[in-house]
Amino acid sequence: MARPLTSAEEVLTVAADEAGLDVTAASLIRDGSNVMYRLQGRIVARVGPTGTGDIAARQIDVSRWLASSGVTVVRALDEVPQPTVVDGRPVTWWYELPEHRPATTAELGAVLREVHALRAPDQLELPRFDPLSGVAERIAAADHVPGDDRACLGKRVEDLRGRLAKVATDGRDGVVHGDAWQGNVAVPVAGGPPILLDLEHVSRGYQDWDLIPVAVDHTDFARVSRADYEEFVTAYGGHDVTTTAAFRVLADSQELRWVAFVLGKAVASAQAARETRHRIACLRGQVDRPWFWTAF
Repeated sequence: MARPLTSAEEVLTVAADEAGLDVTAASLIRDGSNVMYRLQGRIVARVGPTGTGDIAARQIDVSRWLASSGVTVVRALDEVPQPTVVDGRPVTWWYELPEHRPATTAELGAVLREVHALRAPDQLELPRFDPLSGVAERIAAADHVPGDDRACLGKRVEDLRGRLAKVATDGRDGVVHGDAWQGNVAVPVAGGPPILLDLEHVSRGYQDWDLIPVAVDHTDFARVSRADYEEFVTAYGGHDVTTTAAFRVLADSQELRWVAFVLGKAVASAQAARETRHRIACLRGQVDRPWFWTAF
């Protein structure tokens, strides 16, 4: 029996052979939950975690559907098998982006307006967006966090799920990006339309979710100025999520997601452990807003 391939680099090598691509000069771009490599010919390979083949395949389908709908989006290669699965790990192949910068709030708002105007595709089954997916599990697994803090976070998940169940979508149910922030829209330095990235969480759901990260950065973190937030609202079409009845529960849910994200990193990083304690203190009302959270 052949031994399992243990490294992303090994998976990439086998996948590239199956796809007929050259990885002799591959260079690492990012090593995260997805490991990304730059190949010759301005190609990017994305090696996903074990068992995520369905998610990888959906990203390819979403990219092609968005492109066919007129949205400028990161493009998948057409002439290779997508995804190429090796030992249960999916590898997807993409065209490299041109030199770019993150979007402004106004540019992000305009892209979201375009995406939200689309009719959900009949030919593509999108999952239902769950803003608290995996949060309870991450909290339960965080043995390095004091028990009373874990209990508080766990109770917060239950409370938010109850409050979210009562939220009325007011007809704003449709396609959502699921991780809408300025860094997930690339603006080419040489000119051209903004390019939508990171399609892993594209779903069907309450579209105000896509407005929450920028809104919370303005209201609770003071990372987005009043002028930039107003430009975001204007570019989106005038809908200001901070004025809606559901804003606080959506904002609280987003902030809990950001806490859950850093929990796992705190096991191996003293800096992340300090940040985890700080974020939990914020949620527990021990720190006044605006909050200052270090990005991870």
